[in-house]
Amino acid sequence: MTKEKFTVTAALPYANGPLHLGHVAGVYLPSDIFVRFLRMNNHDVAFICGSDEHGAAITLRAKKEGVTPKEIVDKYDGIIGKAFKAFDISFDVFHRTSSAIHHETAQEFFKVLDDKGHFTKETSEQYYDEDYDQFLADRYITGTCPSCKTEDAYGDQCEKCGSALSPTDLINPKSTLSGKTPIMRSTSHWYLPMQNHEQWLKEWIKEGKLDGIHHHDPSKWRNQVVGQCMSWIDGGLRPRAMTRDLDWGVTVPVEGSDGKVLYVWMDAPIGYISATKQWALENNKNWKDYWTGDRKLVHFIGKDNIVFHAIIFPILLKAHGDLILPENVPAYEFLNLEGAKLSTSRNWAVWLHEYIESYPDKMDELKYVLTSIAPEAKDSEFTWKEYQARINNELADILGNFVNRALVLTQKYYAGKVPPLGKLTDHDKDVIAQIKAIPEKISALVYKYKLREAQAEAMNLARLGNKYLADMEPWRLMKTDPVRVETIMNIALQITANLSLVLQPFLPATADKLSEFLDFKTTEWSASGKIDLISADHLTNKPSILFQKIEDTIVELEVAKLEATKKIDTAFEPQKEDATFDEFSKIDIRLGTIIDAEKVKKADKLLKLTVDTGIDKRTIISGISKHYNAEEVIGKKVTVLMNLPPRKIRGVESQGMILMAEDAQGNLSFMCPEKDFEAGSGIH
Repeated sequence: MTKEKFTVTAALPYANGPLHLGHVAGVYLPSDIFVRFLRMNNHDVAFICGSDEHGAAITLRAKKEGVTPKEIVDKYDGIIGKAFKAFDISFDVFHRTSSAIHHETAQEFFKVLDDKGHFTKETSEQYYDEDYDQFLADRYITGTCPSCKTEDAYGDQCEKCGSALSPTDLINPKSTLSGKTPIMRSTSHWYLPMQNHEQWLKEWIKEGKLDGIHHHDPSKWRNQVVGQCMSWIDGGLRPRAMTRDLDWGVTVPVEGSDGKVLYVWMDAPIGYISATKQWALENNKNWKDYWTGDRKLVHFIGKDNIVFHAIIFPILLKAHGDLILPENVPAYEFLNLEGAKLSTSRNWAVWLHEYIESYPDKMDELKYVLTSIAPEAKDSEFTWKEYQARINNELADILGNFVNRALVLTQKYYAGKVPPLGKLTDHDKDVIAQIKAIPEKISALVYKYKLREAQAEAMNLARLGNKYLADMEPWRLMKTDPVRVETIMNIALQITANLSLVLQPFLPATADKLSEFLDFKTTEWSASGKIDLISADHLTNKPSILFQKIEDTIVELEVAKLEATKKIDTAFEPQKEDATFDEFSKIDIRLGTIIDAEKVKKADKLLKLTVDTGIDKRTIISGISKHYNAEEVIGKKVTVLMNLPPRKIRGVESQGMILMAEDAQGNLSFMCPEKDFEAGSGIH
């Protein structure tokens, strides 16, 4: 095959939480397998990823935890990056969208499109939260999905059915900040008139043509990708705002855009380009070589990102004028867990960083299982019993058993030296023909993005070797026909050498172990399928056990851990994630006395309090007026969170937070000390 050039991207993970197995199985592992294979075939390839550090999801988490967005992204970028490294995902670069080079790149991209007239500036009515005195970006609004009627759909997308939405599509919309129904208020934004791009998008997605020229093979695109895109296009594309009223993100670089940032689904995909720029700077390369010209762009994503990578980002790339469009967008369906949908909010997940901590020597085992059940065409399920069964029955009993037999018998019969290949039987010739055929099958499947089948073919080589030794029984023949055994063992060792090649994209650590056992190493895919990879008299090393079997106790432990996360029959919120002592020690909580109070105008539940904290008198806005009136709170001892950054609420700067107890019905109560402590007393 022609040594083509590839730029491969893996969806930027949101830096507002750690990675779970659904993320790994549906994006990062398949993209890594594909890239490793391309490198073995000497393609020019760049593997690009990084943290997505903007968008409402980040600010929502920051508000929930009472910290800054930067603290959130720094924390989770660290956790995610460390997990990728430990799991040996071979990115050329793992970057961050909070970097200066990304902000510059995204702003420059926006200006190019704006100068070319690809945006329209429109004033429209958008949702506004009066209590918090701010416009609500997509993820700050939830409601009932108009398509599948699922509650808690977001203002940009329903995660249940995958429908792309606008906030005004939602039934019974609610602000995620105040929990109230927002009002409509006028605001201006820059819109991308997507309806102007319907015709070329149809031809490009369905026929693989761009401007009348063949661009890609549409038969290689997954049905669910084409189906979801065409459903969206056939329903009529609509203008989509490319800016948002937020204070966290890439600021809009044109006049009259104060208080606005780029829409995250414009900002984030440009992160692939800015990451490439950073990598190119550090490696003396030209980033444009990876985004222009005769190059194949491939986006590995989850199915909830199809529309953004196969419609919106391609429109932006084409509008820019000189950048390549994706050759393929291999999107994966969802991975379920033990009979239920993965849920980060309920902690119903197997977190990658926790798996690595618990099983640091079982990276390839997890890779094998996840690829075996990869949700390429439909949702699939991870269970700990299947994890155990695949490792024990396939990796240990087939691959591990064959390799151990081949190498141990070589040590026993020939002191580790490879015996010569003698006269071949018809059975030998058939086995050799299969050895030659399997790498070709793997190659054809990988280029079609059928990685699950490709790994199965690689394991078929181990099955072939295992069956060959079982059928030939060299341990019995050694007594009667030692010359015949030499040929059998030579073929077995050639299979082992081929396994060290064909397993490299899928199980890189295991392939390296095989290379060490054989004292043989090549990374050229073209060498696979040959039966003279190691020559007679070549000295092999003593092997060790490739895979330890998984005991029932491990399965029981992991299932019990999941069961413990199930929500008990209670109306209360589940426990939040663990905080370190250092994090807790930063919090300054003291007693205060309310010395004045008044209701905030046009706000049903807000009181403006003046609180004596013992060290100062400060203003705090508190949402308690439905439970207490202004007159009855004066003189009350209250618990005050002192060192929360000040923020404006309804035009008044609030300099702290009153901590309240809340029952299952939502009733609030002050938390007062049983003794008469004075204002300023610390709470530890």
